[in-house]
Amino acid sequence: MTARIAAIAALLAMLAAPHRPSHPAPRGQAITPPAPLREFRAAWVATVANIDWPSKRGLVVEQQKREIVAILDKAADLNLNAIVLQVRPACDALYPSKLEPWSEYLTGTMGQPPSPFYDPLQMWVDEAHKRGIELHCWFNPYRAHHPSGKSPISPDHVSRTKPEITKSYGAHLWLDPGEKATQDHSIAVVMDVVNRYDIDGVHMDDYFYPYREKDAAGNDIEFPDDPSWQKYQQSGGTLSRDDWRRENVNMFVHRLYMEIKAAKPWVKLGISPFGIWRPGYPAQIRGLDQYSRLYADARKWLQEGWVDYFTPQLYWPIAQTPQSYPVLLMWWSEQNTKTRNLWPGIYTSRVGDGSATAWPADEIVWQIKTTRGIAGATGNVHFSMATLMRDQSLCDALKRTVYREPALVPASPWLDSTPPAQPILKMNTASGTCSWTSAGGERVWQWVVQTRRNGAWQTRILPSSRTSYKPESNPDVVAVTAVDRCGNASLPATLVVRRAGTP
Repeated sequence: MTARIAAIAALLAMLAAPHRPSHPAPRGQAITPPAPLREFRAAWVATVANIDWPSKRGLVVEQQKREIVAILDKAADLNLNAIVLQVRPACDALYPSKLEPWSEYLTGTMGQPPSPFYDPLQMWVDEAHKRGIELHCWFNPYRAHHPSGKSPISPDHVSRTKPEITKSYGAHLWLDPGEKATQDHSIAVVMDVVNRYDIDGVHMDDYFYPYREKDAAGNDIEFPDDPSWQKYQQSGGTLSRDDWRRENVNMFVHRLYMEIKAAKPWVKLGISPFGIWRPGYPAQIRGLDQYSRLYADARKWLQEGWVDYFTPQLYWPIAQTPQSYPVLLMWWSEQNTKTRNLWPGIYTSRVGDGSATAWPADEIVWQIKTTRGIAGATGNVHFSMATLMRDQSLCDALKRTVYREPALVPASPWLDSTPPAQPILKMNTASGTCSWTSAGGERVWQWVVQTRRNGAWQTRILPSSRTSYKPESNPDVVAVTAVDRCGNASLPATLVVRRAGTP
């Protein structure tokens, strides 16, 4: 423990910078631009109970669309590079689906489509990609109804079409993870989105088996899965009930990962479990035991490589010893034996929340700096976007300190490690506009445009649809790098511009 504390003290004493991967210069090229920053910078956009979007149920379509644009404009302004959008809060859909009804959080009535009709998810994907922002779809795999739901349950909801797998649990409806039909249904829902939309990631949060509900006397209510448990025993199963529940979730996570990779290998799967695996891991940590209470063996999913990124919800401040942010993050980093992307979730909504224990903006800034100093941790996800939309002082602090420059999403080399071809770069000396084309081969996802003037480099990250750029000032060097869907970067194409303005 002494060594761990010393390491954390050293970590917090430095101002860590985002990761800049080394980049070999091509033979014969005199000037090589600095490698662009690499850091995952994302925010959750929760639709359940209208936490983030839409701001309230039943908004007119044009207002829903304006809010989408406003959120993505703010994300781009903050130099975020990903949005994690909740598209299935409770066996409902924020997109047209033949498997589940329209969400009441969109229109105010479950099963009712927007009018005039549009596809919200398609708009989110298009508008995010237009800005060079990844769009990850966030699904709740087992929650079937949330207590904030007020409209009648529609006839095509799973609780009506498959009541045998739906359980009433406290104030919620829940799908039984022990039923194969539950896994089949939830995976079909996810794969329908993966196959129909050009999304960048699939995301699951911490809701697997539910957090414990209490009865009127304050006692825990047991999850009502007796029928599926008895079927398992009758089939010859020998696991204990707790181990059986954990294995149900393990099978779901592994199967989902494999099905996504079979359909679209570049689509990343991320999970954001509760931030503590088990109390005592490491020794000073106290809190909920998700392993025994949620039946979520999150460490196993990470160590088996069943995720492409891992986002433990580390929703505590740095100095809170029983749940210390750096202590927990360092422990999770030590468990990351397959070197998957480690992008912890942070509780940005605690900043200025009006409570007596509200956090200052500096807590979030320092948590991001702390992340940068821990091996293998290369980004953060903010909960949630609503705070970034309302708190301009927090946004100013982020842009002034940790988010001053744009950053690429870190690569996922286990998915693809082959970089795209070096682009072909030209400059129109009359207009001062540089343009480029792909050299063929792999599809380009983004362009990194770097310009140098008086020895200082500036970086812009553009979507693949942009193939020209006019620098705001007259640079002496222009460089363009192609980046593919898995984050691999080509060698930069570079032009040296003479003082007279001709290359």
